[in-house]
This record gives sequence, C-alpha cells and structure tokens, in this order.
Amino acid sequence: MHLYCGIDWATAHHDVAVIDGDGRVVTRRRVDDDAAGFAELLTLLADAGDTPGSPIPVAIETDRGLWVAALRATGRAIYPINPLAASRYRARHQVSGAKSDAADAVLLANILRTDADAHRPLPADTELAQAIRVLARAQQDAVWSRQQIGNQIRDLLKDFYPAALAAFAELPDGGLARRDARTVLAAAPTPAAAAKLTRARLHRLLVNAGRKRYLDRDTDRLRDIFADTYLHQPPQVEAAMGIQLTALLRQFDAACSATAELAEAATAHFEQHPDATIITSFPGLGSLAGARVLAEIGDDRARFADARGLKAFAGAAPITRASGKKTVVLHRHIKNRRLAAVGPIWALGSLRASPGARRHFDTRRAAGDWNHQAQRNLFNKFLGQLHHCLQTNRLFNEHQAFPPPLELAA
Repeated sequence: MHLYCGIDWATAHHDVAVIDGDGRVVTRRRVDDDAAGFAELLTLLADAGDTPGSPIPVAIETDRGLWVAALRATGRAIYPINPLAASRYRARHQVSGAKSDAADAVLLANILRTDADAHRPLPADTELAQAIRVLARAQQDAVWSRQQIGNQIRDLLKDFYPAALAAFAELPDGGLARRDARTVLAAAPTPAAAAKLTRARLHRLLVNAGRKRYLDRDTDRLRDIFADTYLHQPPQVEAAMGIQLTALLRQFDAACSATAELAEAATAHFEQHPDATIITSFPGLGSLAGARVLAEIGDDRARFADARGLKAFAGAAPITRASGKKTVVLHRHIKNRRLAAVGPIWALGSLRASPGARRHFDTRRAAGDWNHQAQRNLFNKFLGQLHHCLQTNRLFNEHQAFPPPLELAA
C-alpha cells in the first residue's frame, strides 16, 4: 500500500496527516515543534506502515529548519512545496475559501499522491555543501544589509553633510564603506566638527584606519574639502543629525565586519569542496562568487536532469507564453534570486578574462540586446556549460565553450 505524509508546518506546532493511495486518511495528529513532537511523528509514521526499507515520503511547505534536517536524517524523500502552489491546489478542491491546518496537511499529502513527479524533492546535498549554503547566503544577506545601511547614510549626508559625500562617496573600493571613510566620519559626524579637523588629526585618523600609501596627498585633499564653503542646517538640527549619523555608522561598521568575516568563512569552506576546482575554472568566477553558485545548485548531480532545468532555476532562460496565434517570449521572474544575483557579477567578470565571452557579449549587443539582456544570455550559456562540466567532471575549456569564428581560426 502506498502511503504519503503531509506536514502543515507552523512555529509552535505542526499538523500531520498520512493518506493511502486512494486518498483516504490513515492517521492524523497535531504534534509540538520539539524533540518530543518529532519522536511522536516517527511513532505515528511507524504505526501507519513506515519501514526503514520503504520510508513514507513527506510533503512540507519549507525547505529549512530543524524538522527538515531531522527528516532528512531519516533517509526519506522530502518534497518542499511552495506555499503559493499549495494555495492553488486548495482552490482546486474547494472554492469557498475555507482553510484549516489539519486540512492543509491532507492537501499536502494529496499533492504528493497525485503530482509527485511535478515537484522536485529536496536534493541530497552533502554536509559540506549545506554548510557552504549557510555561509554564502549569510554573507549575501550581510552585503545587502550593508548596502541598505549605506544608502541610508548617503541620504542623510545629502541632507546636512555634503562635504562627506564629496570626500568619500566616489572613492574606489567601497566608497562610504571604506574603513578610512568610516573612521573619519565617526571622528567628525557633523560638518562643523569636520571643519575643525587639523592636518595632523586627519593624518592620524587615516593611519588608524590602516592606510599606508598616499597619506600626505589624501590628508591635504580631505582638509581642503572639509574647509570649503557649504550650506548648513541650523546648529541644533545639525547636531541631531550628527547623532543619527553616529548611530548609523555603528550599524554600518557591524555590517561591514560581518560581510568580511562571512566572506572569509564561505571562501574557506568552498575551497575544501571537490567541485570548487571546476567552478572556479570558469572565467569571471572567483571563490566567493563560486561559493554562492555552489550554495544554490548544491552537489547532488541528480537535482537537475538537464541544463534546461538549471537555467530555468536561475531565471536565465526565457519563458514562452503561447495562446492561439499569439506567442510572447518574456524574462523569467519566478527564479532563485540568490543565484540570479550572481549572473551579472559572473558575466561582467568574464568579459575581461575570456575573449570568447567578450565576443559572444558583443555579438548579442550588436544584434540589438540591451546590456542586461546580453549579460543574462551570457549567464545562460555559462550555466549550460557548468552543468556539462559538473556532470562530466571536466574543467572549463575556452576553445570548446566559445569556438572562434572561421576567419580567426584561419
């Protein structure tokens, strides 16, 4: 008898239902979100017919957390169902809009019974790949957080401190996120305080920030900028904004430190993985960007049956809508946004390292593609090549990936 389990996941408790091949409910129960509740779940599954040789597959509306990790350890197939997809199945059975957690557990089990082939099971990634996923995603979140706080600081400086923007905003290697910029702004959080900074004080601040080159040149530049004439807020308003800037700088410092620490940890873990050599053999992919790629695609070779699945997962492949005589090709919006965010970094980095990638990009631009379209097309091509290299355990080959035109080959 075929059995299927659905778990309606919540914060404090979970509703569990087991159905048979005909859709009849075999058993159902609500269990707590703790070790005792998980033991109760295993007992419920065993009573329903679960065996080590034939574990009951589970459908659940999440792909992370302690319960998913514990279920993965039992060796059973786990199907993370997108909540949006589950809501569409709910409307398929009833139009009244009624909803309950117990009914949703049965619904999830029925999705597995009728349409298991249409849903991707949780990939069997190694423990190292899962650790890389944790670190790479955390580092990416830290980068986004740093960018958000940096934008808040930039907007605040526009309102009362234009000298700081003139001094730091357009500097290479980070702008306001640079350590010397944060050090000087922390010492002088208002235009009035910056105007009082002496040359010797500015020199010491740059040294404290780790600067070793061009100290005299940059000290003179900062002194001239801060001593220039600017519009000012009223004194009390300026002082209040300085306090706000100081508070934001503390958050900014923490985000910058977290970004650097997590990048180091993600890179160190990634370089231990067997797939790192293949991934970093591609032009434009360093260790950090490679860690982000591996974090999202994993190392389960059976996860993507072909390159088309990987391209669709990353959002690099277009989507076609055809109805009657009308056919429209659109950019894919439903995708793994973390992997898609690597696309522009990878594509732009490859233009300097790969003549073939440069030639392919220029050809797409000449054919009428916008810049982002050409980048996405190049990313799409790289993903197909990456899938092939990982499946065959081969390194990237420039001449096979981008065969030169006949006139160049001659």
